[in-house]
Amino acid sequence: MEDIKKAILDFAENSKKTKFYFSDMEKAVHKVLPDAKTRMIKKAATALINEEKLIYFSTGSSTMYGLKGRGQTEDH
Repeated sequence: MEDIKKAILDFAENSKKTKFYFSDMEKAVHKVLPDAKTRMIKKAATALINEEKLIYFSTGSSTMYGLKGRGQTEDH
């Protein structure tokens, strides 16, 4: 799971966008770790949120993720 968390953080730090969908994050992880399962990626993202490295951003109709402290994001 640590490899997946590292891949997520690398993607979030190097992404041109400050907010991204889970599907974008999942594609980025699969480029680095092609065998990673969706469930494990979701668990890793949740762990990063609990560690306050990532945050949720709600658009009203869907949920996006963002790197805490990067761009205009709200703490919830």
